[in-house]
Amino acid sequence: MSLPQHDIADPGLSAAGARRVEWAERSMPALRRIRDGFAQRRPLEGLRVAACMHVTAETANLLRALRAGGAEVALAASNPLSTQDDTAAALVMEYGVGVHARSGMDTATYDRNLATVLEYRPHLLLDDGCDLVNLAHLHRPDLLAETLGGCEQTTTGVIRLRQMSAEGVLKIPMVAVNDTATKRMFDNRYGTGQSTIDGIMRATNALLAGRTLVVAGFGYCGRGLAERARGMGARVVVTEVDPVKALDAAMQGYPVLPMAEAATIGDVFVTVTGNRDVIRAEHLAVLKDGAILANSGHFDVEIDLVALEALAVEVRREVRPQADEYVLADGRRLILLAEGRLVNLGAAEGHPAAVMDMSFAVQALTVAWLAEHHADLAPGVVEVPAAIDTEVARLELAALGIRIDAMTPEQEDYLRSWRV
Repeated sequence: MSLPQHDIADPGLSAAGARRVEWAERSMPALRRIRDGFAQRRPLEGLRVAACMHVTAETANLLRALRAGGAEVALAASNPLSTQDDTAAALVMEYGVGVHARSGMDTATYDRNLATVLEYRPHLLLDDGCDLVNLAHLHRPDLLAETLGGCEQTTTGVIRLRQMSAEGVLKIPMVAVNDTATKRMFDNRYGTGQSTIDGIMRATNALLAGRTLVVAGFGYCGRGLAERARGMGARVVVTEVDPVKALDAAMQGYPVLPMAEAATIGDVFVTVTGNRDVIRAEHLAVLKDGAILANSGHFDVEIDLVALEALAVEVRREVRPQADEYVLADGRRLILLAEGRLVNLGAAEGHPAAVMDMSFAVQALTVAWLAEHHADLAPGVVEVPAAIDTEVARLELAALGIRIDAMTPEQEDYLRSWRV
């Protein structure tokens, strides 16, 4: 097999990476079944796909499915800290994917890799945060005439896409994979909840029981995190700007406070909002000695890192792996995890494969649907067809050995009629 163009850390890691990918595959039965179907139908024959995603074993299994469907695939990392170099090597050496990603790469390399995958002149874009779509629109608009559309799988990315659409600058149809019920419920809630706790524990080995953990943002990700932290014995406090979400948190029994008040009592802080400067200088100024700061939103802007650097008189890098200690003038020490980037991927391995099975099953079926129906779609943000979400849920239930009821004809008639 001739190797695709690539830029990876060490091709010699491919065997270890393949073992990691195959281990994840065991927990991804729905995606495996879709891949088998793609291999027979070849719905992506002749199409080029450029992806900006986390380079993990779970992502590798999605890309294997796209390759089985006939696509040529190029991948750049969506986060410098989340790249698994062995997985990257396996994708290139074993599975024929052109990977441009190295763990810990700097911003210049990150930007160069995004530009490189666009040089494939892709028909379809798979994005994780909207960086690839943004780059194509701002700097390579010449490519958009060939681009049929794409998929976005993060809350942050969908927010950016909707703003682009509102301003009339989004030139291709982009499917909001993030907004499906399976994605929000399982990936955002159960996946982010568990993997964020995992990242905090790996980076700090801190006991959460009896400590106050502040969750900034009570969307699906924040709910999942709050549930799991409370289950581990933490006293969970929620901060919010949305009245409905704040009310939801209060009805679930969580104290809801402004960040200015929560900052004085919290031991561990996790931002998961999709917005910037959630923890700012005025909050940092009143944090306890030893407070732990983590972010589980997509970009490293939720904690004001410029303010943190300005307040610090000393920075002790890597007091533990993925934990930096900032010493303030009064002697207080603040612990920043994973450089303020996604803690669940920077300090851990991200969502469990069983969770990503559902998200990537939706993604794979949506890519095939988009390839078939792109001509019927206008530029803008497009919802995933409900039938795809339902089909993935059915595949997962079958894999779990769970059976459900089916409506009788009389029940179906009743729901279709307005007459008693």
